[in-house]
Amino acid sequence: MPALVVVGAQWGDEGKGKIVDLYTPYSDLVVRFAGGANAGHTLVVGGEKVILHLIPSGILHPNARCVVAQGTVLDPEVLLREIDELEARGVSVRDRLFISDRAHVVLPQHKLIDALREKQRGEDAIGTTKRGIGPTYEDKVGRRGVRIGDLIRPALLEKIEANLEAWAPLFSALGDQLPDAKKIAEDFAALGERLRPFIADSAAIVNEAVKADKKILLEGAQGMMLDIDHGTYPFVTSSNAVAGGACAGAGIGPTAIKKVVGISKAYATRVGGGPFPSELLDETGDALRNAGGEFGSTTGRPRRCGWLDLPALRMAARVNGMCEIALTKLDVLTGFKELKVCVAYELEGERLLEPPFDCLGSVKAIYETLPGWDEPIDGAKSRDALPENARAYIELIEREIGVPVSLISVGPDREQTVSFEDPFVIGS
Repeated sequence: MPALVVVGAQWGDEGKGKIVDLYTPYSDLVVRFAGGANAGHTLVVGGEKVILHLIPSGILHPNARCVVAQGTVLDPEVLLREIDELEARGVSVRDRLFISDRAHVVLPQHKLIDALREKQRGEDAIGTTKRGIGPTYEDKVGRRGVRIGDLIRPALLEKIEANLEAWAPLFSALGDQLPDAKKIAEDFAALGERLRPFIADSAAIVNEAVKADKKILLEGAQGMMLDIDHGTYPFVTSSNAVAGGACAGAGIGPTAIKKVVGISKAYATRVGGGPFPSELLDETGDALRNAGGEFGSTTGRPRRCGWLDLPALRMAARVNGMCEIALTKLDVLTGFKELKVCVAYELEGERLLEPPFDCLGSVKAIYETLPGWDEPIDGAKSRDALPENARAYIELIEREIGVPVSLISVGPDREQTVSFEDPFVIGS
C-alpha cells in the first residue's frame, strides 16, 4: 500500500492535526517526521479540544501505532507531559508509541539561547516560539547534539559538558551564564528512564511497515513557506517542512511515497516576523482572526491574517508534488459580503505567479474579488450542499493551482468535514 505525506501548504497552522486525525482510521502507522514542540496540532473530538505538540495526532485512535521519528527534535519534558495528559484522558499510549533513539534532544541551553537571540534582535526578531528548536538543529548539524538514546547511556554527562563548552563563547557574548552540566545530566537521565519503554529504532519500524505493505501516514509540521530551504528565509523554521523531508525524517526511500496531500486554509495566516503579501491590517483582518480563533496553539500569540495567497500555494503544489488539497476553515469565510483572493504578485511592473527569491516584502498583491455567502455551512455533508458562491471559491482555487480539492473542513470537529474519502486510494 502507499505511503501518504500530509504537509502544510502555507505558513503553518493550516489544520494538519484534524486532517491526520481523519486519515488515521485508514492508516496502519502514523509517523511524525520533522519539527519540534514549536508546532501545535489542535484536534476537536466530540466538542473537546486536544492540543499535541510532539505526539502524532493519530494517537487519539485506540488502534493506531504512532512513531516520532529521527527528523524531529524532542523536548522530553513536553513529550512526557503529553503522555501523562493523554493517559489521564483515558488514551493509553503504551505499546503504541515509539520514539526514535536518534531524535535530537532540546536542552535547557537551547531555550536560553533562543530567547537571548530574539531579545538581541529587537525589531528584527524572527518571531520564534523560544522553544529552543533552532539551536537544537544547529547542534545536530554541528555534530555536537545529544540524542534521545544518549539519555539512557552512561556517557550523558560528558556529552552535555561538550555541548555546553561549544556554546560558552555565545553565552559570554550575550551576557549570561552557562547552565550547570551536572544538574542537566541528572534531570535528563531521569527523563530518559521514564521514556525508556518508548525508545526504539523508529526507522526500522517504519521500513518494516513498508515491506509489509502497510498504509503509512507521514505527518509534517509547520508549513511550506517556513521550510528552511524553500520558505521566506530567514523568517523560517530550522527543518524541512516539505514532503521531501519525510524521507530523511522518517528514514524511508522516496519510492515508498505515493501521494502528497497539502493542507491549506481558505484564507492565510502567519505567526512571527517576515513578509506576508496578502496580510490585512484592518477590521477585515480582525474579523478573520476572531471568526477563525486565530491564536497560536503553542504560544497563544494572535496570528496575522490575510486573504488566500495563491502564488504561495502554487509554489507549495510544485515543491511538494501535491496530489490533492485539503481545504480547512472554509466556514470562517461565512458572512463576508465579498472575498478577495491573491492570484499573483506585481514587482517592478512584472506579474509573478510564485514568490520571488527575495523582495517578497516589496511585492504588491493582485486580487480577484468574489461574492461571499451568508448561509451557514458548518453542517454541510457534501460539496453540492455548499452555497453556490462557496463552490465557486473552491473551483477558483482548483483552476488556479491545478490540484483538486479532495476534502473541505467546515468546522473544527471531526464530523464537520465535506467530500471525504479513503485518502490512500491513488487518484482519488
